[in-house]
Amino acid sequence: MTVHFIGAGPGAPDLLTLRGRDLIAASPVCLYAGSLIPEAILAHCPPGARIVNTAPLDLDQIIAEIATAHAAGLDVARLHSGDLSVWSAMGEQLRRLRALDIPYDVTPGVPSFAASAATLGCELTLPGVAQSVILTRTSGRASAMPHGETLAAFAATGATLAIHLSIHKLQETAAELAQYYGSDCPVAVVWRASWPDERVVRATLADIATAVGDTMERTALILVGQALAAGDFDESCLYSTDYDRRFRAGRADAVKG
Repeated sequence: MTVHFIGAGPGAPDLLTLRGRDLIAASPVCLYAGSLIPEAILAHCPPGARIVNTAPLDLDQIIAEIATAHAAGLDVARLHSGDLSVWSAMGEQLRRLRALDIPYDVTPGVPSFAASAATLGCELTLPGVAQSVILTRTSGRASAMPHGETLAAFAATGATLAIHLSIHKLQETAAELAQYYGSDCPVAVVWRASWPDERVVRATLADIATAVGDTMERTALILVGQALAAGDFDESCLYSTDYDRRFRAGRADAVKG
């Protein structure tokens, strides 16, 4: 018996990985975050599977469901939205499972920042503009930010910022970041990236709060940085004709095929 923690992707059912799909299809029990996982993904569950929406459950109740499946020798597909490596609350579940000696594995998923960048049709790391993407959030009820992890500290790097779980603080966030990026810095807010009803608002730090107004909440991602709108940037050396690359034809030691 194994508990399969599966990143179910940002929303679109076809952005689920093949591995995730196959694990769901092979698991007699499925626990899913009902507020964020599209029901279409549950169609991969086998006939007769026990399907539990964990949205109304607390941690003890979730672990109790897993322990029951473990006692019966039944694999569990544990679905979380996006990718499990950030803000998934997987860590506390894994700690409980280790204490109970219940085996588990982890299957990654498409994260929301990647889905948002795809929607925008942009690369977040342009040569000469930005070569880093910082995933962060502002303090909220569920988790406070550790000392030192501040928007000011991250903004000082000039990197592209992907700010999660912070749409309720959009105005103050934009005002703070404008001190570092400039008020004319491009911003994009993507709500429910990859869902059928996704919405996008593009503006600058000066006017993004007004442009968004009260039209978005919860599952909106704020992307900030010059890479969002840069047209004048260096070309990557990767495909340059004079870039010495081991796979490029013409080199004596080029790898064939």
